[in-house]
Amino acid sequence: MSQYDFRFERHSDGIAVLTLDRPETLNSLTFSIYGQLERLFRDLETDESVKVVVLTGHGRGFCSGGSVEEIIGPLLEAELDATLAFTRMTGAVVRNMLRLPKPILAAVNGTAAGAGAVLALASDLRVMADTAKFAFLFTKVGLTGADMGAAWLLPKVVGTGRAMEILMLGDKLPADECLRIGLANRVVPHDAVLAETMALARQLAAGPGLALGMTKKMVWNEWPMDLDAAIEQEAQAQALLLRAHDHREFYNSWMEKRAPRFQGR
Repeated sequence: MSQYDFRFERHSDGIAVLTLDRPETLNSLTFSIYGQLERLFRDLETDESVKVVVLTGHGRGFCSGGSVEEIIGPLLEAELDATLAFTRMTGAVVRNMLRLPKPILAAVNGTAAGAGAVLALASDLRVMADTAKFAFLFTKVGLTGADMGAAWLLPKVVGTGRAMEILMLGDKLPADECLRIGLANRVVPHDAVLAETMALARQLAAGPGLALGMTKKMVWNEWPMDLDAAIEQEAQAQALLLRAHDHREFYNSWMEKRAPRFQGR
């Protein structure tokens, strides 16, 4: 029996595919799934067999968010401390995704709604099916649009004014609009979304993992910094990578007129 309530498959090329697998509910999330995602994204940091993670959904949907029956109903009867423990856990999923020094790619095969939209947003790249939609619908159900880090992340991706509109109105965003505003990196036909995402994942998995992880870390770390602090942090990071194995391997391969063999160190 799988240790997860979703599919998690490691490929020999260093790509792991995480498929949310409750298609009868458009891959809605449960208490158990949130906890498993929190732990998995934390544990992947030290899993040397995984270089890139692809996140997708089984069936028509990517993820419809938290299950109304299995999460919202019980939370309405819960005490405040239990409710707060749950909301902290959901936020920890996103925090662990952003801290993971490996690329996460979302293959958005269908509607990404509520918490599902935030999971895709917290991924580093998003490939959308042309039939897919985003819906940050928290305010539609009487909740704040600031959930799981969405109010911190979304302005950084699409700008504050547009993020305010998206989070306040909670309207569905079709794929072409997501591409126009930068929420999607690529839009492809529905039957090509996973193949396109896997092609990107293979390109990244074959690349210099240390450099990719440092790039991700620096992008998020520099947001609260002033220019001088950001430039100094980049100087220190680049000095370390200039002395790392992968950069020396690039130099050696250049001199020997061959393709580099990066090892992620």
